[in-house]
Amino acid sequence: MNKTSRIDRHPIMTNAGLEPTQRVRARDEFGEPRELNIAGEHPLTIKVDEAEVVTLMTLGTYPEKLALGYLRNQRLIDNINEIAEVRVDWDRETVDVFTTHGDGIIDLHEKIAQRTVTSGCGQGTIFSCTLDKLYDTQLPRVEIYQSTIYALLNTINSYNEIYRAAGAVHGCALCEDSRILYFVEDVGRHNATDTIAGEMWLEDIGGNDKIFYTTGRLTSEIVMKAAHMGVPILISRSGITHMGLELAQDLGVTMIARAKGRHFLVYNSENTILYDAIPQPKTILAGSQDS
Repeated sequence: MNKTSRIDRHPIMTNAGLEPTQRVRARDEFGEPRELNIAGEHPLTIKVDEAEVVTLMTLGTYPEKLALGYLRNQRLIDNINEIAEVRVDWDRETVDVFTTHGDGIIDLHEKIAQRTVTSGCGQGTIFSCTLDKLYDTQLPRVEIYQSTIYALLNTINSYNEIYRAAGAVHGCALCEDSRILYFVEDVGRHNATDTIAGEMWLEDIGGNDKIFYTTGRLTSEIVMKAAHMGVPILISRSGITHMGLELAQDLGVTMIARAKGRHFLVYNSENTILYDAIPQPKTILAGSQDS
């Protein structure tokens, strides 16, 4: 397993995850009352040494890892050894991150001032430092078997528990071949991605031999996060954006989308796919004609 950087110590952290769904009443199309689950949504403000960074909307299931992953993927803090404590207080709707040096994020006000509003659900900003450090990491060329894609898509069907119960969430997974290492659901695919990034940071897990799966679309922001996490292969059940494709081409990210069942489309790095399980073509019944 690849390692990103040696961790001397883990930060002290609360364990303040919330239940992801709430039980409510609704009335269906027949006028009948029903008891249903709906997804939670909570504001969570990230502070570093008392300085406010951003407010996210989240399910709140893994708030500590979400905060860590956000700081990592935005390249606001590059070394987890700088973090002494992560403390969540839902009464204040905050997660306080305390550094070992107590000086906060260098040039935080300048970085916050130079931010771009994005299409991200539940989040929607990127900072100038995120872009400045985007090309620091060289992603490896990693081949993937078609049969591995199919096996992964089959395995992922047993996840998405919150979506099946309540809808309104995205799911993301860090995978090693067809094995799911971590699966996270949240109200936004960016939050789910950052939570996985936080887990990788805590456990010192590298991304060079990993696959990242998401139910959401592959935008430029998700490609950026994958690059910062060191993951060379992206698979999505949804579609892609043009800027996401251009960035994947620049960074050498394998981009696979519209992946469901035995169907997928490779938009970038098609030479990394090893076609070992090509489906049989659909047969046309005798005497049938296209309408």
